[in-house]
Amino acid sequence: MKDTQAWAEHCKALAAAIVEVCARTPVAGGPGALVKALASALPEWNFRHALARGGWYRLGGVVAADGTRVHDRLEEWAEDGLAAHGGDLQAFADEMEGSEFYATRLVGQTHYLVAAAGDGADNFLQLEIEDLQEMRAHRLFSDSPASLEELVDPRAGGGRPQPLDLPFYSFRRLQHVGSFLRRMLAQKPEPAPIHRMLADWSNSSAGGASNFHNHWVIATREHLDRYQQPVFRAQPIATLAGAPPTFAADPGANGLTLHEALARFDREAGYPMAWYFHMLAGRALPHWVAQAVVEDAMNGFAYLPQRDADTVRQWLHRPYAV
Repeated sequence: MKDTQAWAEHCKALAAAIVEVCARTPVAGGPGALVKALASALPEWNFRHALARGGWYRLGGVVAADGTRVHDRLEEWAEDGLAAHGGDLQAFADEMEGSEFYATRLVGQTHYLVAAAGDGADNFLQLEIEDLQEMRAHRLFSDSPASLEELVDPRAGGGRPQPLDLPFYSFRRLQHVGSFLRRMLAQKPEPAPIHRMLADWSNSSAGGASNFHNHWVIATREHLDRYQQPVFRAQPIATLAGAPPTFAADPGANGLTLHEALARFDREAGYPMAWYFHMLAGRALPHWVAQAVVEDAMNGFAYLPQRDADTVRQWLHRPYAV
């Protein structure tokens, strides 16, 4: 396996080709066309579309009423204007009176694509590509903002946004997940919940049946704390279409009733021990289920393979959630 630095360099080299794919692939073709374009540009990597997460936006720029672009960065424009008026927002507003300038937003969703990089639950590449569209949002200074924050991003929203151009793809990030997680351990040697989750995947029937990235992606974040030390975050996200399966067992259930409910959940999710991982990473199942499963095993009703029962038992001795 490549080391952390080697993977970083390799991902950097791949990124240039991915940027070109994003530039020439129309969003109208959907994720299927994007995957096909990636396969053509990077035939050595079999990227698969895993998940799309939308419903977000980020601040854009400033445009005039006729669509002429005034500034590419709304916050920078507002901060410069405020500074030019000695921090007096009202003076800034008075100067802008009569000007019909609008803020823009980049409205979008993030597509997660994955590709196996070898054996191991964390040995895969995860690609994030944003599907963006710039929209004309609120008219600046129309609602007498009381702060810079209200000027650039008012809570009221300022009416229905209007598209300024067609949607487009934008490369966001490519990383080797195992490399990222090793960097986490280097910064803080105590395994984080995500490390333990991946170890449980490998040690349980789930790891023998399917790859982790067939069912989960990992949302990662990295920033510096006030001491300029790196802080890493990694949150698993299930790639199920829609909500997780319903866990159909009442509190206190055990024996055959519990076994049937767990088997039904796994069958609908598509892999063994799905109930356990959704218990760790969400609210699909309550934690009492783990205790009941182990008690069933101790009482001779062993419907889980030994490796799975051991995984659950170890979690009970040292629980965690992701």
